[in-house]
Amino acid sequence: MKTDPRLRELETVMDQAADYAEWRGAAEEHDQLTGAREWMGETESENYDWRMLKSRTELLRRLRRKGDISRLVFYLHEELHGNLGNMANPVLYSRAKTGTKRLITAYLDEVVDALEVLFGLDEAALPRARKIRFFRQAAHSFGRSALVLSGGATLGLFHLGVIKALWSEGLLPIILSGSSAGSIVASIVATHDDGELTGIFDPGYVKMEAWRDFGLDHFFKGRGLGNIDKLRRAINRNVRRFTFEEAFERTGRVVNVSVSPADPNQFPRLLNFHNAPNVYVRRASLASCALPGLFPPVVLQAKSFSGHAVPYMPRSSWQDGSLKMDVPKNHLSRMHNVNHFIVSQTNPHVLPFLSDRHPESSVLFFLELIKSTARVNVEHILDRLRQHADSPALSLALDKAHAVATQTYSGDITIFPARQAGNILQTFADPTPEQVASFVTDGERATWPLIERIRNTTRISRAFERCLVRLDRRARR
Repeated sequence: MKTDPRLRELETVMDQAADYAEWRGAAEEHDQLTGAREWMGETESENYDWRMLKSRTELLRRLRRKGDISRLVFYLHEELHGNLGNMANPVLYSRAKTGTKRLITAYLDEVVDALEVLFGLDEAALPRARKIRFFRQAAHSFGRSALVLSGGATLGLFHLGVIKALWSEGLLPIILSGSSAGSIVASIVATHDDGELTGIFDPGYVKMEAWRDFGLDHFFKGRGLGNIDKLRRAINRNVRRFTFEEAFERTGRVVNVSVSPADPNQFPRLLNFHNAPNVYVRRASLASCALPGLFPPVVLQAKSFSGHAVPYMPRSSWQDGSLKMDVPKNHLSRMHNVNHFIVSQTNPHVLPFLSDRHPESSVLFFLELIKSTARVNVEHILDRLRQHADSPALSLALDKAHAVATQTYSGDITIFPARQAGNILQTFADPTPEQVASFVTDGERATWPLIERIRNTTRISRAFERCLVRLDRRARR
């Protein structure tokens, strides 16, 4: 069967689009030609519980139009779930490029409209105390989304493009987490408010001249092959001198930085304004980038009660966050009630194992099975080696290897660059402004095909966040 030449032309336009509007226009025409637009309008599918979703949509619409507030509150509180009827199934976003079943978007429309109705009610219709209790409890039950930025050294500049694409569409989560290079990007974003954010996407803004000065002189001094002072200066040029608490107060964004212990008696930590409010963000990012062999471990810094910079946990030093917690799902869930993870992944040792295809065919399923089997075998071998390690140094090295080999590197939605050999060669290269621009563009283009999926899967949690922010503002008046 011959492919329509117009489809190939549209795919080229999407691959080379300058912005999301251009990409979206070509994608809509592509969906029209392939019949995907018609598919979106077809309610029935074995890939989700369309009957339940249809009945819930009709019920919410009926209650909202009747003004039956008590029942509306009841159903939203008791029956609101992030993946109701499997509506977040990735397969439902693989047919069309510009969205999914219209029934799903109709349901989301009704939920968001209902929340806005409840928020706008006066005291007589819905007492303030009951309104606050409903929104807080229902939002907590529903959960939140987080954007997690992996390690990847210079390849991590790809994250800037991901953030630009999400922020431009109003989809950037307020919960940001980063490890290694990802911690730098997350920290840049978290220390700049919305009015300043546009500037960081300028190719000339981010200056990461941190890798060029490799040398054995640093290595023989026990400081690794890289120059930690140069890395520190590079981070300080990009990340403002805020503590975690100050960054949150300035921008409203919650930055999390993962660090791994250099001491076998310590455990990995996810630093944020909850558990390390006075720690400097830039210093945490420096520690998270301290890859063993390249840079020495780092002692964190905090602001003292008198406002001076002092060592934080001075007897403990920390290193690359990717070693133990590249994607810290458990910590984010516990600290921030996150249950939906958008991961931007650029680690070179991870990219070969990522795929944007779903294992629907027997061939793809077999390939996934091979990957899983290999991982289990590696984990077993490293476990046995750790059990028989006869020195603390070897035990610590094996522990790091085990963590790298067995941890999770993907999320509910995973964004990653095209696997090009040229990208790998740039891992430890100081990028030029032109290369920064290229990384940003690559990140945007990798994100655009996922925009509508992200928009839908985060829509209810974003509505809750908007309502809670407005309720908090009213309470402070």
